[in-house]
Formats: sequence, C-alpha cells, structure tokens
Amino acid sequence: MARVAIDAMGGDHAPLEIISGALSALNFLDDLNLVLVGHEEKILEVLEKMKYPEERVEIRHASEIIECDDDPGLSIRNKKNASMVKALQMVRSGEADAVLSAGNTGALMAGGVLFLGRLSGISRPALLTPMPSFKGEPVLFLDVGANMDSRPEQLLQYAHMGRIYAQQVLNYREPRIALLNVGVEKNKGNVQVKQAYSLFERLLPGFCGNVEGTEVFFNAAEVVICDGFVGNIFLKTSEGLSRAILSFFRQEIDNKLSYKLGALLLKPVFLGLRNKIDTSGYGGAPLLGVNGLCIKCHGSSRARSIEQALIKQAYPFVQNNVTRKLQSALEKLAGDIEENTGSGQNA
Repeated sequence: MARVAIDAMGGDHAPLEIISGALSALNFLDDLNLVLVGHEEKILEVLEKMKYPEERVEIRHASEIIECDDDPGLSIRNKKNASMVKALQMVRSGEADAVLSAGNTGALMAGGVLFLGRLSGISRPALLTPMPSFKGEPVLFLDVGANMDSRPEQLLQYAHMGRIYAQQVLNYREPRIALLNVGVEKNKGNVQVKQAYSLFERLLPGFCGNVEGTEVFFNAAEVVICDGFVGNIFLKTSEGLSRAILSFFRQEIDNKLSYKLGALLLKPVFLGLRNKIDTSGYGGAPLLGVNGLCIKCHGSSRARSIEQALIKQAYPFVQNNVTRKLQSALEKLAGDIEENTGSGQNA
C-alpha cells in the first residue's frame, strides 16, 4: 500500500484539478490511499461533486497557502499551517509515504531538505524529470533545477540516483548514463564536466560518455546528467519548442481547407506527436536525495498530470522502496569518491 499526502492548494488550478487528478489515480491503483491537505471547506466543495472511495481518502485541514511568489525559505519556515508544510510533515512523521505538490518549487525543495533531511552520502538533492524519446522509452534528465551549480562528485551522485530510479521505477535493466556536453569527445566541455567525465569512467556502471543536446531525444542514453542551471534551461526550451510546434500546426491547418483535409488523413501522426511531447505524460519531477519522496508537479498542472505523477512515479517509487535503495548506493559511492578524489562531501 502507498499513502500519499497531496498539497491540494498548490498550483494554478488548485484545488479542483489537483483533487480531480488525485481521485482519478485511485481508479487505477487499488492499494493507493490519499490525504488531501488544504482548506477543508474548499476541499469538501470539490469532493461533493465527485464519486470516489471515501474510505481511501482523508482530509487534513491547513489554513495557509504558500503562494507562487512567496520567498521559498521564509515561507516554508513561517507558514507553519500551510498545506505544503503539513504534507511534508506527514512524510517526516511516517503518516505518509510521499508528498506531491504543484506549488512553489523553491519552497518544496527547501522543505524537502528541512523536514525530511538528506540521505547519507548526498550533498545536494536533484530534480529528475522524464523527457520524451522518439526512438524508445523516456529519457531521465537530472538535475533540472534544484542546484544551479554542482561539483563533479555531485554530478556523480545524480548519476547513481538516476540509474537506480531508471531501474526501479521505469524497469530499465541496464540504463546507459551520459553527461550532457557540447560535444561527444572526452576532452570537450568546461572544467566541471571534464572532471566529472573522469569520475564517471571510474565509478559509474553504464556510463556511455558525453551526449549533445541534439541526441537527447533519439535514444542516445536512458539517463542524462547536468547541473540544474543547464538542465532547467534545456527543459524549458524543450517545452517551449514543443508548444510552439503544435501551435504552428494548428494555426497553419486552420488557414486553408486543403490543409484541414490533409490534417484529417494525418490525424494519427499528429496525435502520436502530441502524445510524445505531452509534458503531462509523467506528471512531475521527484526530488531525489532526500529521506522520503517529494514530487514537484508543474504549477500549471491539470488533472492528468497529477494522475500520472501518482501512477507512474509516486506509486512504483514507494512500492519498490527506492529511498532505501538510493541510500544503500549513495553510502557505497561516498566511500568510492573519498578513495578516488580524497575529498569529502560537504555542500
């Protein structure tokens, strides 16, 4: 059984879309239980219009909301009755196995570290997101925004966490891990990436070298590693480009009758493209490296994103006890890094 605390008030379309998506996931998972955390009256207003297994849904009242423009560090400490804070506290106390929020990203990152703590052997947690691959299953990309700067040994930590996540959640038997770089040659890139390459070669099973941005979507690797500054730019550029492409097709098709007729014939192709680049397909980005599971969904998430984040990420993560497996791997890695570099793990 998995019990997930849902920040029902976080996100642009809360609480309706958040609750709708969470309840929808119950139809696919018989042993998933939910705790909807937020303003009780507003949650009940939404629930009154829906059919759901009441015995699998609990409401936990929270009188405050961390807004998207709130200061992350201050709000997570000062708004003690916020829905996000109470959801995180449930994971810390063992009342829930995971927390999911579409609210303030910085606050959730800060709260994940503050309330749950870091796993032993990890200096900085990282955000992971699945991205589409046009020649196979999704590619895992991390870090996508938790840390703007990362040392080579921290990139190695991300790689080991990505590898375990790929194996345990997406069932990739032997995932290939690559460093995002400006070229595939070993001597390319900045100092950070060159040093990371050397560590990856010695200490990372499945390392397949550097990958350029042009090859990420074409099955060059199952896991791609970079720092959060590069990763966040890559992620948002990709999302923006996908929206622009779909918008372009819609506008052009509407301009001529002949285009509309042609679009009818190509409808399966367009639907396939949309499904490939639909960011709601996996729903959210887990924060790896904290002692528990935090999933950050996009602020504009609709019901399908929340549903998919629960089905494809939160549930298998909990069922496969991925936190314990991450801890075991990171403890071993810390000793390997110490032996090979003579450096500690201080942030």
